[in-house]
Amino acid sequence: MTMSTDKLIVESPADFHVHLRQGELSKLVTPHVRKGGFDLAYVMPNLTPPITKTDMAIEYKKQLQAIDNTVDYLMTLYLSPDLTPEEVRKAKQAGIVGVKSYPRGVTTNSDSGIESYEVYYPVFEEMEKCDLVLNLHGEIPSDSTSNTCVLNAEEKFLPHLEKLHQAFPKLRIVLEHATTRAAVEAVRSLGSTVACTITAHHLAMTVDDWAGQSWNYCKPVAKYPSDREALREVILEGHPRFFLGSDSAPHPAQSKSVASPIQPCAAGVYTSPILLPFVTHMLESFGALDKLQNFVSGYGRAFYGRSAGLNARRIVLEKVNRYRVEDTWSFGETTVRPFWAGKEIGWQISDVSAFMKQPPRLDA
Repeated sequence: MTMSTDKLIVESPADFHVHLRQGELSKLVTPHVRKGGFDLAYVMPNLTPPITKTDMAIEYKKQLQAIDNTVDYLMTLYLSPDLTPEEVRKAKQAGIVGVKSYPRGVTTNSDSGIESYEVYYPVFEEMEKCDLVLNLHGEIPSDSTSNTCVLNAEEKFLPHLEKLHQAFPKLRIVLEHATTRAAVEAVRSLGSTVACTITAHHLAMTVDDWAGQSWNYCKPVAKYPSDREALREVILEGHPRFFLGSDSAPHPAQSKSVASPIQPCAAGVYTSPILLPFVTHMLESFGALDKLQNFVSGYGRAFYGRSAGLNARRIVLEKVNRYRVEDTWSFGETTVRPFWAGKEIGWQISDVSAFMKQPPRLDA
């Protein structure tokens, strides 16, 4: 398809993995979903305490809507012993979309994470019946006796993914924020009910970018250049089971910039306020602009069965002389620093109503 070289349209962008936190931090970051160009936020439940019950998720959604009611918030529950088949049915009736699994201790607020999946098989069976999605943080805890660390924790998790899919072939499963070629190949090899999210920052980084740089440290960590290339390749291919989930994970600036011998920096990078321009910037860098629409909207919405709602927009992106990403965002006494701060992006969002003629839409 012929397309404009300096203007692109993206319809109904959807972020299928985002952290919106709580309290003052939530008031700061929740409006950035919309600012970054997105109409849908698939909201993670790892708060303090975690969102383990339907009533908690409903209340959390009300809090988010009170901050910004122009976003379609899809709510999730935290997989824990509180989640029973009965609670799954209640969640389905209340419009809860998924259940997030965190292995114990691997990332932010995962101390209540699971250590064994078999005990949850009755829950997964009910999720399969109710058509709730199982979202997997695909790592296992570091363990010196098994030679497991942040660099191979994802690859060592993949047999669990395969086993779960074999046990529950109709259960929709999403392997979240893949970082390795092994993960891409594993998801490709499985059935149509298994999908995978890819973050914007993992399209940019390798291990060299976070080693010694606390602002770029996240879980799972970025891996080798060959792994980053695998993520780019599957987007270039236009594989329909790989789509955007930003894993935008804000932390107060002091928790990212300060570490001590007994306290590491927080894991997570924050991309929400620059997300759509940055994803466009990255896809352009490896020749995948024609895959933008499906990567940031079409494929994820199709997998989740979530069509654009009343809040959906048609976003016009304009190619510009590169501009510098802001260093910080603040609300009250809370400050966050976005990913790519101080670096430059070559695309920005402009108002579609400003154009008499619409630029051509990008299709895969």
